[in-house]
Order: sequence, then structure tokens, then C-alpha cells
Amino acid sequence: MKFATALHNAKQVIAVLNEENNSILPLNDAEEKKSGRRPFPDDMIQCIEMGSDFIEGAKEVAIWAKENSDCFVNLEEVQLIAPIPKPKKNIFCVGKNYEEHAIEMGSKDDIPEHVMVFTKAPTTVIGPKETIPLHSDVTEQLDYEGELCVVIGKKGKAIPQDKALEYVFGYTILNDITARDLQSRHKQFFIGKSLDGSGPLGPVIVEKSAIPDPNNLDISTKVNGEVRQSSNTKHFIFPIEEVISVLSAGMTLEPGDLIATGTPAGVGKGYKPARFLRDGDVIEIEVEGIGVLHNTVGKD
Repeated sequence: MKFATALHNAKQVIAVLNEENNSILPLNDAEEKKSGRRPFPDDMIQCIEMGSDFIEGAKEVAIWAKENSDCFVNLEEVQLIAPIPKPKKNIFCVGKNYEEHAIEMGSKDDIPEHVMVFTKAPTTVIGPKETIPLHSDVTEQLDYEGELCVVIGKKGKAIPQDKALEYVFGYTILNDITARDLQSRHKQFFIGKSLDGSGPLGPVIVEKSAIPDPNNLDISTKVNGEVRQSSNTKHFIFPIEEVISVLSAGMTLEPGDLIATGTPAGVGKGYKPARFLRDGDVIEIEVEGIGVLHNTVGKD
């Protein structure tokens, strides 16, 4: 199932995207028609915290709704927002997790031996089709980074690699927008990674059972229709299981935590000369089995 957070009739709803990807099923509205109840929270993190009760309940109402098509709402009548609009924590981000990207940002000496992690502030998150601020007052080197993003499903600490995927709720897409000049100037990543609106997320969260091998997914990024990044998550230096295990070794992961798994080669800074984002640029990030995250860069 593909779970979405949407605005419908001026209200935030948790919904399931249909198989044709052209309409949504608002879960509470459908369940109310089915049973008279509204058992689902209108917040994705709270739904994730319900665990299997949420997934099974959503499956049941989705199956029922196939015979009651009036429960579905055309995508043109709603606004999909970030599936998790307000993360409770900073977003965990894995740096240089593809060899070719590590090399394009430096040399073979920059290929990490251990998982490299930085974070993005929760205030970076925006949804699909929302405008990415150019932030021309603070940066001249705004860049894109298409990434598979892991959504944690249950609380865990010291998670062994062979159990790591049991703690995953699902997968989505993150555009790790980066101000390269700020990143360089401050000698760390947080400021350059955390400008407002620099974390487009979505368009949906795909429940993990629909993606049996997240370490083998095609991923691509287009800017104005031109393919800039094209790879597969099989080229991860550190697979998702290892990333989760390393992060959780001494730190508790919680439902709704987001882990961006790194970006392939082809970022703007990697080109000679560099190709940074400009006003009006359209960015489309596609991850196999999830969909396309579409955003446009705009002036502040």
C-alpha cells in the first residue's frame, strides 16, 4: 500500500493511493461509511505508532472500498503534502553512500570506511509540488540530491543487522537540497543542509511489504527533463540494514524517524563546471516502486 497525507476539504487526512495512482481513499471517511467509526489518527506518525493495527485496518477498508468506488477522491481534488509534514526529530542523512558520488565530491580517498551521518532540521520538510526556496540571500550554490528515504516503524535500540528491516514501516523519497557554499564555509553540513524548504519529501510512503529488497531499486533525478542522476540502491556502500544497526547502536530510533540513505553521482556540484539550481528549475526524483517527487525552485 501507498500511504499519503493530503488536504481534502481544508482538512488533513491520511489516505491510501489507489493502484492506478490517480485517486486516494481517505481512510477515516471510508471506514465511517463502512462501520460508523473513525479509528485512524489524522497524523501519519500517530498512525505508524499503531503498528500492525493501522496496516491491517487500512487493508480491510481498502478491500471494502473496491466495491464502493464513491469513497475514492480524484487526486485533482486534493493536495498531497509531505507524508510526514512535521518530523519529531532531525532527519538522519547518510553521506557519501555511493562510491561514484564520493569520488565526484573529492577523490577515491573520500570513500568512507564507516557510515557517515549528518542531519537536516525538521523545518526543511515540504511536500510534493511545493516550491523549493532559492534562498538567494544566503547561497549562490543550491544543489539537488535524490535519495531513497527509510521511515522507521517501531522503537528500537541496538538493532542487529539481521533484524533491522523489521523496524522499518516503509519507504519514501527525499530531495536533500544543499547549499554547497554554506556547507564549505561552515566546515560541517547542518547549516547548508537545513535551509527552510530544503527537504522535499514524498509523494507517498510505500509500506515495506511492497518493497521486498530496498537495496535494489532504480533511482533517478531529472532537472528540467534532463537526467542528472541515474543509479540503483544496490550500489550503496552501506546497505540499509547496516545503517539502521549503526544508528541504533547507542541511540533509540522511534516511529516516524526518517533516514535518507545517500545520493548517487550526478549532483550539480559534481559537474565541470558546476550546475547549481536556478529560479524555475523543475526537479523530478523517481525511485522504483514509490513514484516521482516533483518540485520547482522559486524565488523567495
